[in-house]
Amino acid sequence: QVQLVESGGGSVQPGGSLRLSCAASGRMFSINAMGWYRQAPGKERELVARITSGGTTNYADSVKDRFTISRDNAKNTGYLQMNSLKPEDTAVYYCQASVRVYDRTWNSFSYWGQGTQVTVSS
Repeated sequence: QVQLVESGGGSVQPGGSLRLSCAASGRMFSINAMGWYRQAPGKERELVARITSGGTTNYADSVKDRFTISRDNAKNTGYLQMNSLKPEDTAVYYCQASVRVYDRTWNSFSYWGQGTQVTVSS
């Protein structure tokens, strides 16, 4: 099985920056696509950014040109660089990964991180 551990959340002022990390650990696995989602109080969970195994990315319009998703396959880690943060970016951010796991045979599963709070306020 695979565990995703998120880090890097916190509180910043408008215009500030944060970098979120999502580290995967396990015995025998490989990561396909990775994504970041967020959910603010009273709002639906939304996809923020996604990156495929080949490096293709896509972003929500609300974060385009401000956020950058990336991955380091050698470290089994994904990142979300967040710049020019706005109060409306305040939410719990969740890492998600589609992972192929070996346990007698190879199978694909979706895993989620525990969530990390990002607060943008003055």
